[in-house]
Amino acid sequence: SSLQCYSERSPIKMSRREDILCLFDVDGTLTKPRQSITPDMAQFLIDLSAKVPLAVVGGSDLSKVQEQLGGDFKESQLGLSFEYVFVENGLMAYKLGGELIGKESILNFLGEQRLQEFINFCLRYIADLDIPVKRGTFIEFRNGMLNVSPIGRNCSQSERDAFVEYDKERGIRAAFVEALRRQFDKYGLVFSIGGQISIDAFPAGWDKRYCLRFVKDRFKEIHFFGDKTLPGGNDYEIYEDPLTTGHQVTSPEDTRDQLTKMFLQG
Repeated sequence: SSLQCYSERSPIKMSRREDILCLFDVDGTLTKPRQSITPDMAQFLIDLSAKVPLAVVGGSDLSKVQEQLGGDFKESQLGLSFEYVFVENGLMAYKLGGELIGKESILNFLGEQRLQEFINFCLRYIADLDIPVKRGTFIEFRNGMLNVSPIGRNCSQSERDAFVEYDKERGIRAAFVEALRRQFDKYGLVFSIGGQISIDAFPAGWDKRYCLRFVKDRFKEIHFFGDKTLPGGNDYEIYEDPLTTGHQVTSPEDTRDQLTKMFLQG
């Protein structure tokens, strides 16, 4: 549902720092993984946008990011609070109002033959995995990456949560990543554990840092907030990048607390 109705209040009028950008990961940072943003968090960001420009960078495609953040970015109140929306790590880049400003394709990078070799390897690997549950959509083809899920993206939320615990104990995705690195070390690909159930595969340099090319010349400070900031996590590279000031968060509530201290107190 659209966030237009969450509040009739206009954001508080205050002087805005146009030289600072707050850039957010989505899952685990603004929302619980693959869930919708809460009305309180949405209103908080709408109010915060009166203080500093905001942007999001997610690994998912546009429809999934919009679904999590309250509807069409051209219409929802929250969507219109983001100066930039970067999906698929910024390989699809949009400015305020939904204007497409950048697009890149992994098919062009790999070519069909290598792409099929990669997909076939993943499907064989998953077929041989002994895990409690397998559902469907094991490989999702996106513009800028391939998203590979051992359990399958069609799993229910409870199955997803159970896999998280199973993966913590058994290291299913970590072992999968090692196998991919060994098999495709000459392909120029990087593999990172993303979200709760999947692995992202993308060309080197096409991680979340890719989005910085669109904003680095406009802002003096870029504050990035993400939860997967350790090596191997899909926020690690942008968190460590010299162009950003990285902030590790543990939940949407933690994100809100850190932002309140930075911009809304005093």
